[in-house]
Amino acid sequence: MDFIEFTFLDFLDITLVGLLLYYVYKLLKGTVAINIFIGISIVFLIYKITQVLNMDMLSGILEVLVGGGAIAILIIFHPELRKFLLMLGSANIGSKRSFINQLKFLKTEISSEVDVDSIVTACYRMSASKTGALLVIERNNSLDFAKQNGDYMNAEITVPLLESIFYKNSPLHDGATLIKDNFITATRVVLPLSESTLPSRFGLRHRAAIGITERTDSFCLVVSEETGKISLIKDGEFELFTDEEGLKEKIKSHL
Repeated sequence: MDFIEFTFLDFLDITLVGLLLYYVYKLLKGTVAINIFIGISIVFLIYKITQVLNMDMLSGILEVLVGGGAIAILIIFHPELRKFLLMLGSANIGSKRSFINQLKFLKTEISSEVDVDSIVTACYRMSASKTGALLVIERNNSLDFAKQNGDYMNAEITVPLLESIFYKNSPLHDGATLIKDNFITATRVVLPLSESTLPSRFGLRHRAAIGITERTDSFCLVVSEETGKISLIKDGEFELFTDEEGLKEKIKSHL
């Protein structure tokens, strides 16, 4: 009886492909693109099975589909590819520690000690006074590329500090404030604007929040200066909140 030859390189090949698929799934999890990715994976798996079983007719049809799949993937997964390449482009390859930090998205869980209570309390206080605010909470993808056009800061989160930053007469109130772990890392940050079509009631803060969440896995809290309403924006989609506890739970679920 002949056995299939299985070498270390075969094992390494299978392991790397498995890891690649797993981390692509992690990157797309929670987005509409995950269903498309699963569908493409199933088609490719069936294609490989038909090749092994020498099913020439079906294999030939699937080969045509798979052959044109590369262009389709570039079109369908354009936002996700842009997010991944932006993450790599913002990495300092010359610094080993910095480069490793850029690959945090490969971790299964996110280590975070964000003071959610203080953030939510500050947002609702600013909501009551209709003070406009834009907070960006960093997760795995580094936001160092965005900090370059803002003012660096390394201050622990407190309610009075957040309120003072967005006070209308404060020199720091324009732009976004970036948060990483339990620290405010930058203020007056100019974010890339979304090119999506938005309702006329949304201003630059919402467009900027959607723009940064389309490019990274961060999420944003926006307090409207016109209405005082609080929005949580993630993956380019927003959700309005009126309940403090509900907002806290939502933020904790994203962390």
